[in-house]
Amino acid sequence: MTMIRTETATDAAARERLLDRAFGKTRRRKTSERIREGRLPSEGLAFTAVDDKGKLLGTIRLWDVVAGSAGHALLLGPLAVDCKQQGNGIGAALMRHTLAEAKMLGHAAIILVGDAPYYARFGFNGALVADLHLPGPVERARFLGIELIPGALDGAEGLVAGCGRLEALQQEAA
Repeated sequence: MTMIRTETATDAAARERLLDRAFGKTRRRKTSERIREGRLPSEGLAFTAVDDKGKLLGTIRLWDVVAGSAGHALLLGPLAVDCKQQGNGIGAALMRHTLAEAKMLGHAAIILVGDAPYYARFGFNGALVADLHLPGPVERARFLGIELIPGALDGAEGLVAGCGRLEALQQEAA
């Protein structure tokens, strides 16, 4: 039995190992990682899937960003599921849960860089972010968005930049 719950501090080591296995050691070089760097996930929007023994099976996080002229939005990522559990619907359950929570909290839009065929089934598409750009290289076909509030990304253009809560070490240095 899989349960989705809010991420806890005790999930950190297992989450990082899962992300390293899923995306490789070069994952920290990606443009999306640059946007997240030094920041905490959006409050209340980091989740894990665990089995009945508490073993981490999947992870998903949303991050506060400014999406150019659209203003505040969320950046999804990464979403990862343990390779032994893929195909069991854990990723889809994490996505549905996260989208519902973000909408309930009043967020207007989510953007991501990911596999278009996978994310299209949840309503993500590239047309919504056609005039937005990230601060580094990205395959344009993988840059997607979804509106949780209709019209939130209408006419959105400009740079996507990180914002939101800083990690503790960053806060102390400021």
